[in-house]
Amino acid sequence: MQAVSNPPVAATPIPGIRHATLAGSAQGIRDLSVWSQVLEPGASTPPHRHRCNEVVMCMAGRGEVHLPGKRISFGADSTVCLPRNELHQIVNTGTEPLHLIAVFGQSPVEVFLPDGSTLELPWSS
Repeated sequence: MQAVSNPPVAATPIPGIRHATLAGSAQGIRDLSVWSQVLEPGASTPPHRHRCNEVVMCMAGRGEVHLPGKRISFGADSTVCLPRNELHQIVNTGTEPLHLIAVFGQSPVEVFLPDGSTLELPWSS
């Protein structure tokens, strides 16, 4: 067991996304990863999927999760549950930063683009 200070949420090569890995393989956790992300107004994740379940808690802001043929709006104090292999994209639809905490059922987290190719993450997970 360990207690660690959360790292700062820092800019990434993905435009408009700041990220910090709060827990994962670097802390000895093998089947869980926790991320803090901030999406600036208008920013979005690339469309992608994971081979694990993902739970996204919205701490502040407004957004949408885009699924094939469907869009689901969410805001602060709500949770989005994404089953494994669900193609999705998260978009900040508000005028304020969208702050998310995401929990994944694997570590490190594998991310796949719609064509099945791997998206190499610019951060450790």
